[in-house]
Amino acid sequence: MEKLEDFLSGEQIILGFSQNTLLAVLLCGLVATSSGIIARRLLFPRIIDLISKTERIDGRDIFAPRSLGWMIGFLIMSLTLDWIGNNGDPVWNENYMNIISNLFYAGFVVLMLLAAFRLVDYIDVLIVVEGDDMAARRSLASVAESIGRVVVVVVGFFIVAGLAGVDANSFVAGLGVTGLVIALAAKDSVANMFGAISILIDQPFNVGDWIVVGSVEGEVISIGLRTTQIRSSADTMITVPNSNITNSSVENFSQRRFRRIQPTFDFEVDSDPDALKKFCDSLCKQVVDDPRSMKSEDSWIRVKSFAPSMVIVATNFYCMSSAATQREFTEDILLMARARAKDNQLNFHEPRRREHQQL
Repeated sequence: MEKLEDFLSGEQIILGFSQNTLLAVLLCGLVATSSGIIARRLLFPRIIDLISKTERIDGRDIFAPRSLGWMIGFLIMSLTLDWIGNNGDPVWNENYMNIISNLFYAGFVVLMLLAAFRLVDYIDVLIVVEGDDMAARRSLASVAESIGRVVVVVVGFFIVAGLAGVDANSFVAGLGVTGLVIALAAKDSVANMFGAISILIDQPFNVGDWIVVGSVEGEVISIGLRTTQIRSSADTMITVPNSNITNSSVENFSQRRFRRIQPTFDFEVDSDPDALKKFCDSLCKQVVDDPRSMKSEDSWIRVKSFAPSMVIVATNFYCMSSAATQREFTEDILLMARARAKDNQLNFHEPRRREHQQL
């Protein structure tokens, strides 16, 4: 270390620095800058690639923003300045340089917290991977992101308070005095947090499911720590507190194993009974034999009731759980019914025709 002391010695030439001391400080800045660039372009992307095991997100663009490079640079600058001050006898204003070193370290901490808060948005890369339970993992990632943000903010608050010279013990003791008041004021928020945990454990729905909760119906977009966001059929975003969801019945359409099709047909009241029975039997057989049909044992078509001017025929069929299949199959059933009615010489009820005959 004697060589280091000899190198740093000399007369003050500018701002209290000797020539070699100023050169050492500039060299520290160069090392810190180079370390930040290397970390941003090489180190962080490789670390994230090893952790995430995914190509869905480019680590160079998202996981290694410039703030991470500055973060490493500030840390290296603070450490090198402290090392020079502890192991050498630099010619500089010691108080001034201690402040500079502390500012660099504070910048490192603040940027680290900001980077952590930003990276929470991409926690789904670590949780959501290809598999059979993608919906459940998306829900877990949604809640984990909310919890991660709260943790980063709380931890960051105490760290920044410590850097500012606030006594953490006194601060925590002060929180104990006002804790009861805060708990009473935030009881709804606490209930919503427990609601998020309940949704995550019970899994009445997952992100992407179509649900009905009370008067709200739509697709689940995200499950947060306080609220769940649902996009309605009108493409509006509805925010529902988690406590309301846990205290209400939830109808999950995405969990259906099949879809029900129940068209009705109205025939003239003077239709032949045998023709009606043939219509019901032939149409039921044609529908049940269709490969899109399900639950054949529960499928039927029967005369339901009589009205003063018509006979009402009810149906009950099932198809696979697909909206497109349901629409196509419903259309085909209606066309099948029209053809079978024509085969059996049945006339669908037409009020205007009956009124004309009465006149």
